[in-house]
Formats: sequence, structure tokens, C-alpha cells
Amino acid sequence: MHYDENMLESIPVGVLGLVPMSSCTSLGEKVDQYLVKWRRERQSDHKDTIAFRGFERDTYIVHAQNPRFGSGEAKGFLKESIRGYDLFIMVDVTNYNETYTVCGHPNRKSPDDHFADLKRIIAAAGGKARRITVIMPFLYESRQHRRNGRESMDCAMALQELTRMGVENIITFDAHDPRVQNAIPLSGFETIRPSYQFIKGLCSHVPDLKFDSDHMMIISPDEGATDRAVYLASVLGINIGMFYKRRDYSRIVNGRNPIIAHEFLGASVAGKDCLVIDDMISSGDSMIDVATELTKRKAKRIFVISTFGLFTNGLDKFDKAVEDGVIYRLITTNLTYQTPELLSKPYYINCDMSKYIAYIVDTLNHDASISELLNPYDRIKRLVARYENGELNP
Repeated sequence: MHYDENMLESIPVGVLGLVPMSSCTSLGEKVDQYLVKWRRERQSDHKDTIAFRGFERDTYIVHAQNPRFGSGEAKGFLKESIRGYDLFIMVDVTNYNETYTVCGHPNRKSPDDHFADLKRIIAAAGGKARRITVIMPFLYESRQHRRNGRESMDCAMALQELTRMGVENIITFDAHDPRVQNAIPLSGFETIRPSYQFIKGLCSHVPDLKFDSDHMMIISPDEGATDRAVYLASVLGINIGMFYKRRDYSRIVNGRNPIIAHEFLGASVAGKDCLVIDDMISSGDSMIDVATELTKRKAKRIFVISTFGLFTNGLDKFDKAVEDGVIYRLITTNLTYQTPELLSKPYYINCDMSKYIAYIVDTLNHDASISELLNPYDRIKRLVARYENGELNP
């Protein structure tokens, strides 16, 4: 483990407590395993002092429950004391695999249900924790981040509600629009992009990539994803192309103005591997449309890369796209719920984010800077260099 020596000499904010909600159990357990391993191996003269109380333990998980009444109402319950703890609460608001019963009828949890359960656990802490940080990989209501006409501003309201309840820091990944943090300008808010993990996933599974402008190109599927694509293209030193969507603003279908066509801006993609990168895959229609357009322009291989793979309409269309040669590989993270079906697909590459989250939790518990963790430039450069030197084995 690489870590800052100054962090080892600083006193933790409080006893570390990790609270993975039921929606985030698997990811939380992996994060806990890293924390236990690192702190057991870490050499420090202060580990046995009272200031480092609870520093080395068999687990840092604080068990929490949200039991339901027959009517569907719920409550939050912490199964152990958290007085003086530095709590990190993890929640996946998109986990539709969670269910509960309402008057005898099964009901799948919506993002609203998960957010309400999160607030119940914060309320159960009752102000006894020394500090509360919420790790919410998919930011609740992040797609409703601004007002167009007479409509609600759900994401801003949710952030303000959490801070009023005593949450000091909110950690999220690849927020749909990072400017939503302006709703809570005096509170901690970090939006992290898994750029390094994407490149690591590619290098670990594809043996013949060439990271130069003659053989590879970064593609932004729309104008909103341009900054993600520009950053990665700048780090890798390759060119960028961008699609923009022409929409029919005269009507609304499924809450959105339907896309009429995708128009492309950029150099030729003929014979090049194309990395199409965005923050989320919802239904997948836009990504497949973009991949189809790239195929028409004679792109070599198309890698669809996204932080969050929601796949709201299933995987059948991706199966067909791969079968037709439109998509070569599909890459997402484990920050949201992954179905066994998705994990079994031969074309799917899973980017595990648990180690990265563990680094962030460990560093913040010591109240140390995470600036270096947030900027993966040097790590990506070293990874690509090792890949090109044949030091990695896909």
C-alpha cells in the first residue's frame, strides 16, 4: 500500500465506523477488508495509544437495519454504539434488487426509498457520532439537477436536507452535473471520476491496445460528457471526437425530448479503437446509437465505458450490438447494483472501486488531504507505461 507518512502520524478524527446500507453490502464488505488488512500491516508507534483507540480491529462495519412495518413504514436502527465515531455511511440509491412488503404485496425499493432509509440511519445516530460522511456513488436525483420551467430541484433539496441533518461530507462519483454542489457551498462535497479504473480495466483485459492518436480516439456521446472525454484524451495524449444530439423539443417521451439524430464532430475514426465514455448507461439507446454511427464511419473496435451501468431496459440490445459487431466491450463499475446476468457476459469488464473507496475512507479518517487521490494523472501515466512495456498480463 502506498500512503502518506504524514497521515500515519496524524490522529484519526474518531473511531472509524463503516455503515454499508443493505443496498451496498457487497461493496462495503470489500472496502472493510482493505481497511482491516492495511491497518493490521501498518507500522506506527502510536497504534496502541489512547488517541488511536479502535484503530486496529477485525472489522470496521457498524451494522444497521431498516425494518418495515406491515404498512410499509420503516425505521432506522443501529445495532451498536457509535458515540465518538467517524461514520462513513454507504448507500446505493439505484439498487432495485432490494424489496419490502406493503400490506402483503412485494414492492421494489426506489431511489426515494433508499434515500429515506439513509436519513433514518442518520437520525438513528442521534448526533452522537463525531462526524458523518455519506458515500453515495450515484448521487440521488442527480439527473434533476436544475430547473427548466416550473419543476422541482430535487438534487439540491436532497443535499441541503442531508447537511441540515448533520452530514459534514458527501462523497459521490461522476456527478451528472458537479455544479449542483453550489446548493451546499459551506459543506464538503467531492465528485470523483474513475478514469484510472477504466484504463486499468482496459489494460487488464485487452492485450493489443495502442495508446496513440493513430490507433485510438476518445468519443464523447453528447455535449454533456465532453469534459470527461477531454480529460482522458489529454492524459493519454490522443484525439477526441464528439456527438451532439438533435432532439424533438415539440414533444416528451418517457420524460425526455426524443433524439432525432446524432451528429459527429471530429477527425476520422476509420481504423481506430474508439472509447465512448459517459457517466451513466440508462436504457442504453444513446450509447448503441453512437456506436452504430461510429461503425458506419468504419471504426475498428468500440468500447462503451460508463461509471454507472443501470440497464433499465435489460441487456438484450447490448447482446445484439455485440453480436452485430457494433460494440466490442462494455465497461462499468461496481458502484451500482450488478445483476448476475451482467457479470456473466463475456463482453463485460467490471471495474472494482472498493480499493479506491477504502483509500478515501482511510485518508479522510486521518483528516488528511485526498487531493492526490482525486487526480489520477500520474497513476494513469505509470499504468500505460507498464502496459506498453509488457509488464501487465491481460
